[in-house]
Amino acid sequence: MCAHHSHDSVTVLCPQCDLVVEIPELERGTKAECPRCHTHLAARWREPRRQPLMYALSGLVMFVLAGMFPFVSMKVAGIESEITLYQIPSVMFGDNYGGLALFFMGFVLAVPAFCLFAITLLCSGIRLPPSLAIPVTRLLFRLRAWCMAEIFLAGVLVSFVKLMAYGDIGLGVSFLPYCLFCVMQVRAFQCLDKHWVWQRIAPRPPLPVALEAGKGGLCQGVRLCGTCQAILPADMHECPRCSSRGHARRPNSLQLTMALLFTSVILYIPANLMPIMITESLGSDFGSTIMAGVILLWGDGSYPVAMVIFIASIMVPSLKMLAIGWLCLDAKGHGWRDPGRMHFIYEIVEFVGRWSMIDVFVIAVLAALVRMGRLMSIYPDIGVILFAMVVILTMIAAEMFDPRLTWDRLEKKRAESAKEPQVER
Repeated sequence: MCAHHSHDSVTVLCPQCDLVVEIPELERGTKAECPRCHTHLAARWREPRRQPLMYALSGLVMFVLAGMFPFVSMKVAGIESEITLYQIPSVMFGDNYGGLALFFMGFVLAVPAFCLFAITLLCSGIRLPPSLAIPVTRLLFRLRAWCMAEIFLAGVLVSFVKLMAYGDIGLGVSFLPYCLFCVMQVRAFQCLDKHWVWQRIAPRPPLPVALEAGKGGLCQGVRLCGTCQAILPADMHECPRCSSRGHARRPNSLQLTMALLFTSVILYIPANLMPIMITESLGSDFGSTIMAGVILLWGDGSYPVAMVIFIASIMVPSLKMLAIGWLCLDAKGHGWRDPGRMHFIYEIVEFVGRWSMIDVFVIAVLAALVRMGRLMSIYPDIGVILFAMVVILTMIAAEMFDPRLTWDRLEKKRAESAKEPQVER
C-alpha cells in the first residue's frame, strides 16, 4: 500500500541518485521504486487523504491523554515517586540542565505534536491558502527525521531494566496512550504521500524539456526541487511552486559535511570520557560514563539491554562517523567503488543515526523519576549534553551530504564512454 501519484505526469526524478524514471499509472496498493538505488518514488494509497488524517487525529488525542496522568512510578523502601511526561523537562530545568530539557521538549513532545497537527491541517477538507500551506508542508517534511517519540519509548523500556534492580517499577495510566501515540505518528507518516500533498497545494510546473528515462537529470539539464519534488531547469534557482531556492547539487555539501563531522569527532571523545549521570545513594556520589553503564548492565545479567546501549551509544556513532567520512572521500573522487553499495551505506547512516539518542532519553527518565532524597537520586551530567550534541551534529552532517554526488561519477563515466569512437574490427 502506498501513495497516490499524479496522473498528469509520470516522469519523476529520483531525489537520491538523480535518475529520470518513467512511472506507469499505479494501481491501488502498489508502489514504485527507483530501478537504480531502490529509493521509494511513488505509491498509491486507497485513501490518500483520510488514512493519514485519521491516524494524525487519533495520535493527537493519545498525545493529550498521555500528558494528563502519571506516566511511570517507582517505589523503593516504602518511598514512592511518580512522574508525568510534562514533569520530565521541568525537573531538568530545575537542575539547571536546560539543554537536556530542550532536547526532550523538542524531539519527544513539540516536534511530533506539530507534525501530527500539520498532517491534520493538510489532509482535512479545509483549503489552506498557499501562504500558509507551503511553509507548513515544507516544515513538516523537514522535521520528519527529528520526531523521536518512539526512540524515547525505547529509552523508557531500557530505564525500566536499569531500575528493576533498585525497586518496584509501575506503569502509569498515560503509558498506554503514549505507546498508541507513537504508533499513530509512525503510521500517519507512512500513509502521507509527499507528491499528493504538494499537488493538492498547487500543480507541479510543466517539464522544462523532454526527458529520457534511464539517464541522469543533470546531464539532461534539469534538477529536482528538494522541497516539493518538482522537476526544474538546472539553472533555475527558485521553484515556481513552493518558492524555495535550490541548486542542481547542494552547494558546499562536502565541506559542510566534513566540518560537522570533525566537530562531532572532537565532542565524541569527552562525551565518552566524562560522566553522563551522577548517582547519589546514602550520602555518597559516583559518576557513570556510557561504557560504565554498559558494563554495569552486563554485570547484572541484563545482556540484551547492555548490547542495545553498547550498539546504540558506542558502535553506531563511531561507525556512522566513519561511514560519513568514507562517503565524502568517495564523492570527492578518491577510489572507484560501486555507487549502489555506497548508497546502501548512506541509507543505513540516515536510518540508524537518530537511534543513538536512546541513551540520552534513558538519562532523562532516570533523572526525573529517581528523586528520593539521600536514599537514592540520579542527576544528569555534562557528558549526556555532549553526547546529544554528537548525535545531532552527525544527523545534520548526513542531511548536508548530497547522495547524488556518489552517482555523478557513474554518469560522467557513461558520458565519456559514449563519446569514445567505436573501433571497427
